[in-house]
Amino acid sequence: MYNKDIACFSQDGLVNAVHCAVNTVSEPLWAWLLWLLLGVGVFFSVTTGLVQFRLFGRSLKEISGSRQDPNDPHGITSFQAFVTGLASRVGTGNIAGVAIAISMGGAGAVFWMWLVALIGMASAFAESSLAQLYKVRDKKTGLFRGGPAYYIAHGLNLHWLSVLFSVSLIVCFGFVYQSIQANTIVQAVQSAANMTAEDGVSAEVWNTYKHAIGAVLVLLAAPIIFGGVRRVAKVAEGVVPLMSVVYLLVALYVMIVNAGEIPRVLGLIFQDAFNSKAVGGGLLGGIVSQAMMYGIKRGLYSNEAGQGSAPNAAAAADVKHPVSQGLIQMLGVFIDTIVVCSCTAFIILLSNVPMNTELSGIQLTQAALESQIGGWAQQFLAVVLFLFAFTTIIGNYAYAETNVKYLHGNRFVLLVFRLLMLGFVYFGAVAEMPVVWDMGDLTMGVMALINLIAIVLMYKTVLLLLKDYSVKVRRGIKEPEFKLSEHPVLKRKIKSNIW
Repeated sequence: MYNKDIACFSQDGLVNAVHCAVNTVSEPLWAWLLWLLLGVGVFFSVTTGLVQFRLFGRSLKEISGSRQDPNDPHGITSFQAFVTGLASRVGTGNIAGVAIAISMGGAGAVFWMWLVALIGMASAFAESSLAQLYKVRDKKTGLFRGGPAYYIAHGLNLHWLSVLFSVSLIVCFGFVYQSIQANTIVQAVQSAANMTAEDGVSAEVWNTYKHAIGAVLVLLAAPIIFGGVRRVAKVAEGVVPLMSVVYLLVALYVMIVNAGEIPRVLGLIFQDAFNSKAVGGGLLGGIVSQAMMYGIKRGLYSNEAGQGSAPNAAAAADVKHPVSQGLIQMLGVFIDTIVVCSCTAFIILLSNVPMNTELSGIQLTQAALESQIGGWAQQFLAVVLFLFAFTTIIGNYAYAETNVKYLHGNRFVLLVFRLLMLGFVYFGAVAEMPVVWDMGDLTMGVMALINLIAIVLMYKTVLLLLKDYSVKVRRGIKEPEFKLSEHPVLKRKIKSNIW
C-alpha cells in the first residue's frame, strides 16, 4: 500500500494523482463491501423469515394504501415515494450496466443479478422500515424527511456517524452522480444524432452542442429541483411508470418474436452462472467466477439495496405503518432488477450480436435492439436513456435534499446546494468522466458501509416492526396502524409525535 501511495502522488497532474488515490481506497473497499452487502441481505432474509417472499403479495397491495391522515395536505403518498425511489434506481445501470455485466461476465451474470436482487429485497425492507419509524416532520414545510442519517442519530445515538453518512450521500448523489447522468445523456444524444468524429463532426462543433445540451438540462431540472421533494415526487409519478412501460413493451415484443429461443437463453444463463472462469487474484479470486462478480456488482449498483439511498425517499411517505413503506421499497428492488434489468438481458441474449464483440455498455444494447426492431432502435434507446437519466437526476436530488436539511435547514444553505447541484449537471454534460465515476464509487462505498453496520445493529427494531405488522394482519386488520404507545422502549428514542 505504501508503494502504491507513492506511485499515486508521483503521477503527472493533480487530477491523475487524485484519481489514483481514490482508486487506492475504493478498490479494496468494494472488494469486501460486495460480500458485506450480500451477507447482510442473507441475514435479514433469515431473521425476517424470508419477508421478500412471504409478504410479496402484501407489497403489491400496499402501493395503493391510504395516508395515515387523509386530511393532512403535507407529505407524499406511498406510491409517490415508491416512484421517487424508483426514479433514482432505474437509470443507466438498467441499460448500459446490464450490457457491461453480460459482455464481461457472460450470460451467467444475469443469474447472479437475479439472486442478489432477491436477497437484497430483505435489506431494502429493513432500511426503509427504519427510515419510516425515525422520520421527522419539517417545521417549515410540514413534509416528512428521514433516512439513514436520522435512524443512525436517533436509533443508535451516533451523531458523528450520521453526519459522515450525510456528507457522503450529498457528495455522491448531489454532485458526482448528477454529473454522470448528465454525461450519459450527452453521449446518448451524440450517438442518436450521428454526431461523432467518424461521421465528420469536428470537436469544436460537438463542444458547442455539449454546452447547449448542458444548458438545456439545467433549465429542465431547475424548476423541478427548486420545487422541492414534493414536486420531484409529482414529476416522478408521471414519468417513471410511463418510461418503464414503454421499455417493457419493446422488450416484450422482442421476447414474443423470439419465443422459441427463450428456453435456450434461460438454459444458457443458468449454465454459464456456474461454468464461467474465475476472476483470479486476491483472497477470494479463485472461487469467484467472472459471471458471479460482474453480476453481483452490476446488480447491486442498479437496485441499491442496502446502500442507504432509497430510504431517504421512503421516509417522505405518509403511511399508517413503517412496514408498509418497507414492503413497497422492497418491491422497487424487484422491479428494478428482476423486471427492468431482465428486459435488457433478454434483448441482448436473444439478438444475433456476438458476445465477443468489442461493443460494450449502451452500444451493445443498441446493436442488439437494432438487430430486432430495425435502425430506429438507436434513437429509441437514446430517448429512453434520456428519460431514465433525467429522472435519476431529480430522484438523486430528493435523496440529497433530505440530508442537506439534516445537516442545516437554513434556506440559504439549501439555495447554495441547489445551485451547486445544477452546476455539476452542467459540468457532467461538458466534461470527461473517469475520475468522477471512481469518486462516485468511493462515496457510495462509504455510505453503504455505514448503513449496513447501522441496520444490522438495529435488527431487533426491524423485527419488532415486522411482528407488530404481522400480528395486526393476522387479526384481519386491512390497513395495520403502528402505535408508538404500544412500544414504550421505542418511545424513548423517537423524537416526534408522528406515530
